[in-house]
Amino acid sequence: MKSNPDEITRDYFDSLLLKTRYLDSGIPSVSFTLFGEKFDTPIMTAALSHLHNTAENGMVTYAKAAAMCNAVHWVGMGEDEELEAILATGARSIKIIKPHADNAEVFRKIEHAVSHGCFAVGMDIDHAFNSLGGYDNVFGLPMKPKSTQELAEFVAAAKVPFIVKGVLGPEDAEKSVKAGAAGLVVSHHHGMMQYSVPPLKVLPEILSAVGGSVPVFVDCGIESGMDAYKCLALGAAAVSVGRHLMPLLKQGPEAVAARIKEMTAELAGVMARTGVKSLKEIDPSVIVKRDF
Repeated sequence: MKSNPDEITRDYFDSLLLKTRYLDSGIPSVSFTLFGEKFDTPIMTAALSHLHNTAENGMVTYAKAAAMCNAVHWVGMGEDEELEAILATGARSIKIIKPHADNAEVFRKIEHAVSHGCFAVGMDIDHAFNSLGGYDNVFGLPMKPKSTQELAEFVAAAKVPFIVKGVLGPEDAEKSVKAGAAGLVVSHHHGMMQYSVPPLKVLPEILSAVGGSVPVFVDCGIESGMDAYKCLALGAAAVSVGRHLMPLLKQGPEAVAARIKEMTAELAGVMARTGVKSLKEIDPSVIVKRDF
């Protein structure tokens, strides 16, 4: 039996089959609106970090690609100066902050991100513990799990939409919304824990728990427009793509942007063949789970 969440997630994606619908269909629109801003695709970048290990100025290259596509850009861990360089590309960005043990650092990073132009911020709640039952430590920085009350204080301090990333069940989803979160990212953080449930498998349960009160996004293992379509069909508002794009960074932002646009075209192709003309028309009735 497989224990690697990335492999389990891939298998789950591939187990979902689609029905076609051609009558009364037409050319689809992939336009996407988030927090009042309009984007050309629901395929977003993921909140990656430390891409200088992948390509020179990797984080800025990644942001430039998102700007070229008019796609939502997510930013992970990094120095303040790096975030400022990312925002200078014009990419409309969401900063995800680690659950630092020192809440003062969380508040400082929120203020910095918002004051420099991030249109939303959030927290990566799943970096709270290490694999041995202790608190996590990321590049020498101590982490600690947050309470619902602490999360509510971060939300209030942000004064822009606050998104909780690392939700993988209805309990954290309900608590995040209770704390005032404006959105959720369903993610197992590239398989942080063995046997983690595929985000797409638990997505319907999370959507039911929050009752449509906030947009819910899916991260992990998305490699094509078909993958993105399956997420959207099961109720995701948009998807994030990270590791699939990383090998292209060395070729420059044009290569990354070209793949995002290609995936968006793949998404449009599936939409056309399943009879939906806009993202809002995609629904789960088109999905069939493989049982053979």
